[in-house]
Parts: sequence; structure tokens; C-alpha cells
Amino acid sequence: MTEKMLEIKHLSKNFGKFKALKDINFELHAGEVLGFIGPNGAGKSTTIRTLLGLLQATGGSATIFGLDVWHDSVKIHRRLAYVPGDVYLWPNLTGGEVIDLLLKLGGQKHTTRTDELIRRFELDTSKKARTYSKGNRQKVAIIAALSTDADLYIFDEPTSGLDPLQEVIFQQEVLQLKEKGKSVLLSSHILSEVEKMCDRVAIIRSGEIIEEGTLDSMRQFTRVQMSVTTKQSLTDLSEAAGVHAFELKGDNSATMQVEADHLEHVMADLGNLGILSIQSTPPTLEDLFMHYYEESGMDL
Repeated sequence: MTEKMLEIKHLSKNFGKFKALKDINFELHAGEVLGFIGPNGAGKSTTIRTLLGLLQATGGSATIFGLDVWHDSVKIHRRLAYVPGDVYLWPNLTGGEVIDLLLKLGGQKHTTRTDELIRRFELDTSKKARTYSKGNRQKVAIIAALSTDADLYIFDEPTSGLDPLQEVIFQQEVLQLKEKGKSVLLSSHILSEVEKMCDRVAIIRSGEIIEEGTLDSMRQFTRVQMSVTTKQSLTDLSEAAGVHAFELKGDNSATMQVEADHLEHVMADLGNLGILSIQSTPPTLEDLFMHYYEESGMDL
């Protein structure tokens, strides 16, 4: 069985009377990329800060490498790399000096890998950190983290402030970590980013994990978008079980959404009508995300 790099059991965190985390449970295995998603205020950063030993949990347990995240945080930090969503740097140091300092603090050295990352992310390391935009501050932390030979990488909204081309480079780098068997916990608000990189997804809402699993397993509970043309009229199909958002484009053409549980029956009905063309699109991560939040009646 794959080694558990991170395990959270019934984790809770209260700030006074406010319950920021309520009975959180999930795990991350070796060589896996886990997407941790939810809107602002859902509890993502609180969970990550607890994992980093910056906050002490109110209840439950959390371990990384089998070690307690609060009592063994120093040992844990020797084997992980972290990028926060809002990076603050020493203002009078240059970008290059900050990168080297971060690496030294983690027991690492500036290598050709570091130089390659500086080139890829197009960071001017000669400038003082106080002159950097938010995106450049993020690049400094990302370069330092990716230069580190860690067992676990924790990214909390890492690409905030980066342009789309730099986001793609980051995605490529994470996929390379995955190929090397590294483990990654990625919190991101960019759902397409999570969809491209992650093996599994955990969705958090109001301090609770409302769904966890692979994208394929989650898609079984949502609707497939279909566009179809048949020889015979499609009008009667609008009343079929499991069919939603049915819209005729002519007597013999229509678009619709079909619940996964009813897909087989709908396909049989379409076959009886004589399929001329059909296109189906599985739900995206954004569709899944909206599905779970709409079920709760919450506004994003």
C-alpha cells in the first residue's frame, strides 16, 4: 500500500466561538498531487497553517511523515517546501539574495536547477525585493521551493499574481515533481489548474470537507453535457428521466444535460431515434465545484 505522507483525522480549529475547521479528514499519499479547493474563507489556509505547525489544532490529529504537525514541526520542515499565497520578503535584499537565504534556511544550496528556474520564470534577481510586484514576490518563493529537494511540497494559492504563461510553467514543474514521485498538496482557486495537475481533489466548504476523491469518481454524480442530431424528432426526449436543460436546435437537433445514472437509458432512446451525430462533454472541475456548492444553497 502507498505510504501516507500526510494524514488528517477529525481535525478542528476554533477561534473563540468561531469554528474555522469542523471534523476535517483527508490524506495524501507518496507520489500524489492532491487539490485542496474552496472559496475564500472556507478554511483552506487555516488547514495548511495547522499542518505547518503555525496554528495549534483545537481537536483531532494531523501528521506528516507520521510525525505530529505541532510537536514535531521542526523535523517535518526539514523535509518539506512551502509557498504561501501572499509572500513577504526582506525589502533591502535582492531577489537572488532572498532565494539563497531561503535555500540556506532549508539546508539547501543554490544549484544549476535554481538558475534554470530563474530563467524559466524570467525573474530579475538583481532588483531589491521592495521593488517587486506581487507576481515577482511569488516567483521568488516558488523558485526557492522548487529548488528544494523535499519529500512534500505545500502550495497555498502559489500562482496568485502570476501571468498565464508563468502559471503554465508552474504547472509543468509540478507535473515533473509528480514524475519524480514527490507528494504535493495544492490549494488553488484556479480550477483548471487543479484539474490539469491533481490525482485527487478535496473540496472544503465552511470548514468541512464535503467531497473527496478522483475527478472521475466525482463525475459520476454530475451531469454530462450532450449535443445530438437524430433522424427522428427529439421533442419527446425533453421529458425523459435524468434529462435537464433540454434545448431544441430544430426538430432533430438538441443540447441537453444528462445525469450520469440515466445516461444508459437516454443513449438507448437516442439510438431508437437514429443518431446522426453526437458530442458529449464530461463535467469539468468547475462544474463539479459549482454542483456541490449549489446543492448547499450557498453563494460564492
